[in-house]
Amino acid sequence: MINIDEILTMDSIDSLSPQNGLQAIARLIDYASEHRDLTLTSRALTWCDQIEPRLTSDIQRARKDYFRANAWANRQRERQSDRVAVWAWDQEELQQQIFFLRRALNSSAYDELDTTQRCQILTNLANQLDTAGRFVEARALWTAALRINPAFWMARGNRGRGLMHYAHALQNSGHKAYFALKAHDDLTRAVQDIDLHPELGDAGLRNNFVTAEEEIQRGFDLVKIADRYRLETFELSEKADERSYQQWCLRETLFLNPLNDVESLPISAKDVLTLPDFVTSIDEPPILVGLFNQLKQEFVSARWLYFDGINTDDVHHSDRNVVLYNTLDYTALDLGVEKVKIAFRMSYSLLDKIAYFINHYMKLGIPEKNINFRNIWREKNSGPVRVEFSASENWPFRGLFWLSKDIFEKDFKDLTEPDARELHELRNHLEHKYVKVLEMKTPVRVNTQSALDVSYDNFAHSISRHDLEQKTLRILQLVRSALIYLSLGMQKEERRRQASAGSNSFVARMALTEMADESKRRW
Repeated sequence: MINIDEILTMDSIDSLSPQNGLQAIARLIDYASEHRDLTLTSRALTWCDQIEPRLTSDIQRARKDYFRANAWANRQRERQSDRVAVWAWDQEELQQQIFFLRRALNSSAYDELDTTQRCQILTNLANQLDTAGRFVEARALWTAALRINPAFWMARGNRGRGLMHYAHALQNSGHKAYFALKAHDDLTRAVQDIDLHPELGDAGLRNNFVTAEEEIQRGFDLVKIADRYRLETFELSEKADERSYQQWCLRETLFLNPLNDVESLPISAKDVLTLPDFVTSIDEPPILVGLFNQLKQEFVSARWLYFDGINTDDVHHSDRNVVLYNTLDYTALDLGVEKVKIAFRMSYSLLDKIAYFINHYMKLGIPEKNINFRNIWREKNSGPVRVEFSASENWPFRGLFWLSKDIFEKDFKDLTEPDARELHELRNHLEHKYVKVLEMKTPVRVNTQSALDVSYDNFAHSISRHDLEQKTLRILQLVRSALIYLSLGMQKEERRRQASAGSNSFVARMALTEMADESKRRW
């Protein structure tokens, strides 16, 4: 291994082998982080550019991307003392880290990396998504790291702290208390694992985790909370078919209930997400409540259509005696496929409807025909984020903004998850063109194929049934996250408005009652 003193004297790593060059980059980034030296960080990024053409394997490229992300983390750390910079909605340092960590995660060589580095990639990506406001997706990544190595305390400790950040955004005091209980469990276990496995991360973080643990103990009666939320007191439906559906929703984290981000157990098996108490002018009816009702109803209907579509085995009577022709490519044509397609389209359309909600609630004044999830954040496509958002310090709304960057922003397309780009493309074809669903894997056209090859349809956007189902599940999960961010972002905005209104304002309450399940029948 090259000595750090020798590395510090180098202007270039061109004389080193790719393996030794990567080691030098990693050591320089760690040294620059320890000494908060941005000049050395910049040198490390330059070395990454120098070595990239000489890398000969995907595993080397994945490691290099991980090191690049760490260098950008050094730069981001220097923003921490500037509150305005920390709360900026557009942050290059954050964007670059997400890009390089995702590229490492999506590398074909990811599974060849050692266990610790895979956990580091997942944990660091989760940390950055949490910073961006996408705390629902962050928790899933921390949990994925812990599945690889349950002792990886960097993931567990950050998950515990992330749960408390999530808890502070919640409006339901009972949910907040349960989040605190689970966060305390994570932090306690993380501190224990630091002592057993200090080599798995920066052991200097122990004090941070202990401090967070003690703050929870001071703020919550954990014994009382544990007694109140005894999991054995919560049960699923007695009906087998309904219970199967509930179990699936829990497993795929699809209940509109923040508790489902903590537990896949019966305690979470209700769609209880609502809007917070909010203030409108006295002459405005509860139109936002009505719109949110509709958003929820469309989501849960899409969720059921998807579940029913992927679990259909028999030929439905609506498919019998329908004359169709065999096109020799194993096309899937049945009601189940169409239900999955409908679920995808319904789910995706909810993003623009969320934008419609925000435009009214935040009084942005965007003409109705111009409203979509991509353009509500900026007055001009290439302009800065609207001041209504950028000056708000609204963490959940920032999560919605970063979700929109993933799916819609052209300038951001190379930095997004590959499946997010594919979701946008699939939606465009489903709405406006021709999607062919195949029972087997989508055929790939190669140069040697004959122009008369009847197994290849170059007019259709072809996708396998499995891939369609996976992409529909993904958009359902993203939309669920978006609805949570919408509700909790509104909660944050209402607190800000209340603080700005002062003590002289008068607010008259308008109580609304829950709609009974029996009233959801057709009259």
